[in-house]
Amino acid sequence: MPVDYGNRADLRPWMDEMSRRLAPKVADGRAREEFLSTVHYEATRAGLDPQLLLGVIEYESAFHKYAISTAGARGYMQVMPFWTALIGSGDNHNLFHLRTNLRYGCVILRHYLDVEEGDLFRALGRYNGSLGRPEYPTGVMAAVNRNWQFVPTTKLGAAPLLTSSR
Repeated sequence: MPVDYGNRADLRPWMDEMSRRLAPKVADGRAREEFLSTVHYEATRAGLDPQLLLGVIEYESAFHKYAISTAGARGYMQVMPFWTALIGSGDNHNLFHLRTNLRYGCVILRHYLDVEEGDLFRALGRYNGSLGRPEYPTGVMAAVNRNWQFVPTTKLGAAPLLTSSR
C-alpha cells in the first residue's frame, strides 16, 4: 500500500467522515488514519465495499485488535488460524497484525461472495460459520446501515455495496 494512500484527494472525504465516526472506538488520530487507510485499501483490493468491512469488523470484534473468540478466531475480522495454512504460505502469520488480518478477512469474504454468486446474506453466513441463520448477516448489515453508510460526492474506487437477497 502506498504510504500516502489515505491522503489521496479522492479518498479524503471518506477518510474524514469515517474518522469522525470511528473516533469513539479508536481515540488516537494517527492509529485511526492507518486503520481506515488499510481498511479501504484491502477492501477495494478484494473488490469489497469498505463500509461492509467496517460493519464486519464492528460486529466481529468491536474494533478490538486482540479479540479472540471462543472458537479461536483472531483480530479485527476474527480470522480462524487454519486459514493461514489453507490460503497463506503455511507460515504462522500474526493474525493480530492489522494488514495481515484484514487481508485474510477480505480474501475469505471475497471467496464466499464468489461461491455464493454475489449473495451477500449467504456469503456473510459462510464467513461466520452460520450459513442459513439470519442473526449474523442481519447484524452486520444493521451495523453498516446504522454507522458506516457513506455516499461519496466523488468516486472512491470502491465496489458498490452489495445488497442481500434476503
